[in-house]
Amino acid sequence: MKKTTVIIGLLGLSQFAIAQQTRFLNDPQASYKQAKEYFQREQYSLAYPLLKDLQLKQREPDITNQAIPYQELKYYTVVCALKQNEQGAVEKAKNFIDLEDNEARTQMMGFHLAEYYFRQQNYTEAIPLYEKADISNLTNREIADMKFHLGYAYFTNKQFSQAKPLFDAIRQMKDDPNYIDANYYYGFLSFYDKKYRDALDAFTVVEDHENYGKVVPYYVANIYYSLGQKDKALEYAENKLKRGNLHYDLEMRQIVGHAYFEKQQYEKALPYLETYVTKSDKVRREDVYELSYCYYKAKNWNKAIDGFKQISGKEDSLGQNSMYLLGDAYLKTNQKANARNAFLIGASNNSNAKQKEISMYNYAKLSYELGYQDVALTELQKFTQAYPQSEYTNEARELMVSVLANTNNYKDALALLESVKSPSPNARRLYPKILYGRATELANDGMLVTAMELLTRAEIDPNNTAVLPYVQFWKGEISYRLNKLDDAIRYYFEYLKSGVVNGEVNPVNAKYNLGYCFLKKENYKQAQGFFEQVAPASPKINAAPIEQDAYVRVADCYYMNRDYKKAESMYNKVLDYSWPASDYATFQKAMIAGVNNGKEKINLLSSISRKYPTSGLVADANMEVAVTLLANEQFREAIPYLKNVVSDPNSSLKPKAHLKMGIAYYNLDNNTEALNQYTAILKQFPNSPEADAALENARIIYIEQGKTSEYVNFARTMGKEISGTQEDELAYQEAEVQFNNGNFPAAAKKFEEYLTKFPEGKYSLEALYYKSEIYFNQKDWAKAVAGYEILADRVPHKFGEKALVNAARLNFFDLKDYPKAEKYFQKLKDFASSQENKLEAMRGLLRSQYQLQKWDDAVTNAKDLLSQKGIGTDDKVLANMAIAKSHQNAKAYEQAITAYRSVVSLSKSAYGAEARYEIANSFLAQNRLNDAEKAAFEVINKAGSYENWVTKAYILLGDVYFKENDYFNAKATYQSVVDNAKIEELRMEAERKLKETAEAEKKNSKVE
Repeated sequence: MKKTTVIIGLLGLSQFAIAQQTRFLNDPQASYKQAKEYFQREQYSLAYPLLKDLQLKQREPDITNQAIPYQELKYYTVVCALKQNEQGAVEKAKNFIDLEDNEARTQMMGFHLAEYYFRQQNYTEAIPLYEKADISNLTNREIADMKFHLGYAYFTNKQFSQAKPLFDAIRQMKDDPNYIDANYYYGFLSFYDKKYRDALDAFTVVEDHENYGKVVPYYVANIYYSLGQKDKALEYAENKLKRGNLHYDLEMRQIVGHAYFEKQQYEKALPYLETYVTKSDKVRREDVYELSYCYYKAKNWNKAIDGFKQISGKEDSLGQNSMYLLGDAYLKTNQKANARNAFLIGASNNSNAKQKEISMYNYAKLSYELGYQDVALTELQKFTQAYPQSEYTNEARELMVSVLANTNNYKDALALLESVKSPSPNARRLYPKILYGRATELANDGMLVTAMELLTRAEIDPNNTAVLPYVQFWKGEISYRLNKLDDAIRYYFEYLKSGVVNGEVNPVNAKYNLGYCFLKKENYKQAQGFFEQVAPASPKINAAPIEQDAYVRVADCYYMNRDYKKAESMYNKVLDYSWPASDYATFQKAMIAGVNNGKEKINLLSSISRKYPTSGLVADANMEVAVTLLANEQFREAIPYLKNVVSDPNSSLKPKAHLKMGIAYYNLDNNTEALNQYTAILKQFPNSPEADAALENARIIYIEQGKTSEYVNFARTMGKEISGTQEDELAYQEAEVQFNNGNFPAAAKKFEEYLTKFPEGKYSLEALYYKSEIYFNQKDWAKAVAGYEILADRVPHKFGEKALVNAARLNFFDLKDYPKAEKYFQKLKDFASSQENKLEAMRGLLRSQYQLQKWDDAVTNAKDLLSQKGIGTDDKVLANMAIAKSHQNAKAYEQAITAYRSVVSLSKSAYGAEARYEIANSFLAQNRLNDAEKAAFEVINKAGSYENWVTKAYILLGDVYFKENDYFNAKATYQSVVDNAKIEELRMEAERKLKETAEAEKKNSKVE
């Protein structure tokens, strides 16, 4: 029954609705009235179709007398469309505002268009429309909405000063739907303006609201803190954190941690700060500092270190205090090198005077303890000058004394001591030691005269007791190198009275060198006595090289004293042991055999080329065999040996071999072949002493053959003038007279005039040589070398070897023309007849190629030099350096390191410093960072006198740290170079790398 009633009721309503609809359709006024009622009740979806229909009917031609005002209808229709968020209504609204003359309606349309834009979040378009709306035409609700919406639009566009009063107006109306939101935004803007009490009033309204309760507590806690109510802020923040569900959870933990930190309750602060810093993407330096300090107070040194390291880079009190604490934390963990870097950064910061003082002292002290003696000395000097009254000054002065006593930096130490007007007794006691140390460095660098001067000063110093024996040894060593044999003997004898030992300074080396001194003086008995003290009478097969060489020299002394039996037995021992000198022993045995048995001599000499094909004595052996056979008139048998000499690529005996071969062929009645040999001499070696003999022998053959005219042509073809004027000879004699009378300037001029007239004259060799000698003695190196070079280019001849020596020496030592020096040392190596000159050629060639950085070219000669007997330490050093650099260029780093280590074991000079550095550099190239770091410290600790290599080692250390992503130590290391380097190129390199490191650190750090 109830269902039926409902149905009937619905049907009744339906009929009523149809009747109503029909009435509306037929009665526009009724429709318009109904639409306005819907509009006023905000039922825009119901009003909108009625209004649109009325607008259509208004366009029909049969408009009734009851027509609705078109402007009003248009207004309501457009507003409804805007309320329905129809995009097409925007243009209609704009046209209405622009074209209609009803100010009230246009302003109201502006308001509704602003509301449309607001809903679309187009606040830029909404703001000017709100601003133009007149509230007198709006309802109270619309006025309140407009104020809030305009305030929000201002807020969104960051026009905070315009937004704030609008929010304030709304927050006065508790029943307004925007009351809560207005309080939040007003509170935020008051907080922004630091109007904390206003902000707190507003935030209190919303702090527990579901929309704002996660955010507002953070601001409230900050407000309490800013108002000085720190305990209240702490309590409030902790309580909110316990409740959880906070948007700014990490930031609230920062507030709590900071509050406990300020109360010095570091244990309580730690977990809050730790969570905040760990979980935040970016944090402030202050936050990292506070957390690190909490770790520091908890004695969690490693975590404290990790934090403090991130705060370097700014010269403020926070940075300085961080570095001070970082240094202390490093010391607590026995990381002195890192502590030193921290104190270095702290010492460069002027924010806190006391911390700067302590940091500066600790940096100097740690530099000393870690072996940075040069830096320690400099920093201790700076400290005592800057803080003469410091509590650390006395200790600093004592450390300076210790630094000087233990330093390898003899160069700077000497300069420092000599600059002091009144050195202390302790400093005066150190003076001879420093003189001696610097002298040995100079000696190893080849600066023998300067080294000798320093040794002489050390020798006469009253405080020299500890170093005097070493001074005497080195004075002997330098005297020997300078060929002052009597002085060398005297100093070695003085040294041997003490017998002290320090590396290469030892009695064995002194006696060995004395043996060579007497050997050079041809005092074979004395030489033998000293060599016998080095070489045991019954040597072992694995005897040291020095013992082997001394043993051979003893045999030589017996040989020179004609005790052939004893000499031969010793040479046999060398052969039995197959020592490197076996080729020489065989040669000497042959010479002994030749005294009585020419055949045995020849057999022994012939065996050298077979047994020792690479020996430098092969050509000499062949020549000696040939000479022996020629003496026995075995001309045919001598020829093959002479041919061997001629075919030897490096033999200086070729002219002599050609001449003797010509003689052999002449005696075999083979004049044609004899002339061929003489022609070879005259063409290939026209200036050799053998050339004149060859020409004379050729003349004899032509005369014997009755072909004198052919001889004249032959001589002229060979460039020899055999007849004509005496002008050549007279011009030369005129210069020679001046030379013999000691009038050297005039002689040089006359020799020049002679050479201008007769550049290829009979006496051109003599003129070139003597005028070059004059210029040489006048120290006019350029003119001297010009003549020597011409002579050197014409070798072989009687002045050839001396000219080659001087041309090479002058170009290397005085003119620094290393390409020419290389050329003439190479030529000297090929043509030198004496072992001494051959050795000098090899040494000079190596040094020239070293200067030219021709490492691959230098290797062969370096190995040749290392195989020579009696070479000095400096030769071994440079040879190994060249070999090492060749390997390094080829990226064969292990071989390079091996060779560099040989240099280090031999030298404490510049080469030793460079070798140490290149070992570190090779390790770095292999990415063996720990080894590279240790090797770099070796350079710094043991090569103090060589600033270039020490500075480069510091930069390399920075590179190691950078590769390890240890930006703190990398920056500190580069900064130390920037602050202290005297070599601008290296300082700029460190500065560039410092910037790169700072950029890399910034990119990888969470500190803002």
